[in-house]
Amino acid sequence: MEKGLIRRLLPLLVLGAGSLPAAAQTAPLPRGADKAPETIRRWLGAWELELAGATRSCTVTLGAETSGTARQLRFPATCRRALPILDDATGWTLAANGQPQLLDASGKEVVGFQKGTPATGLDGKGSDGKAYRLLSKDHPRVAPASSANPATAAQRQTPVDPATAPAATTLPGRYVVMRQQNREACRLILSPPTAAGQATAAFEGSCQDTGLTIFDPAGWRYDGGRLTLVARRGHGIDLIFENGQWRKDPAVGAPLLMRKLNP
Repeated sequence: MEKGLIRRLLPLLVLGAGSLPAAAQTAPLPRGADKAPETIRRWLGAWELELAGATRSCTVTLGAETSGTARQLRFPATCRRALPILDDATGWTLAANGQPQLLDASGKEVVGFQKGTPATGLDGKGSDGKAYRLLSKDHPRVAPASSANPATAAQRQTPVDPATAPAATTLPGRYVVMRQQNREACRLILSPPTAAGQATAAFEGSCQDTGLTIFDPAGWRYDGGRLTLVARRGHGIDLIFENGQWRKDPAVGAPLLMRKLNP
């Protein structure tokens, strides 16, 4: 009797397993997400990329691991049929406006996002001239790093009021980079962003600071009053504006200051 009941219930159990909520099947967070720089943490994980005004969409994953000058971008092979623009997409990074952009193998923008938030979705435009949306849906996100331990208080970011921070248009130019106040270590040039939103950084002349040469700044971005220097390998250092100059924030490890030079 019990064996007969089990045989009758088996089909129902199998059907029930296949009808689990979609949230239970969401993609896991990418490797290294918990240790990623604070500036990119909220972007890591799976997203739904949609072609505006169409029913076509695909799940893309913004990874934490670097691949050349960008970070890893992953998606199923079927995405190339659903959204042909993904044929050229091989990585992702944050543009100067602080929003993600999908890049091709040469670092050229494939899809760039200009407005929106992770909670409400991002609107962007592709190199094919079409409009795209990036939606978080029910995919998991990395929680912001926090700690109540006073010993780690220096690792917290300083709150910044974007309304009182320097305008983004004032940032391009030549800078003195310092480890100590008024002691020049290097000079750095921040170039204006291109039409695609990419902004480069480069030393002016040689740099004698070993740490800075290892970091090898290659780009910069600006979001919410925080200036981020981006290394050639993709990681970044955040700076905030205080007392007429930029300083590293959080104040962890070796100090770093930047002061803009007059034209």
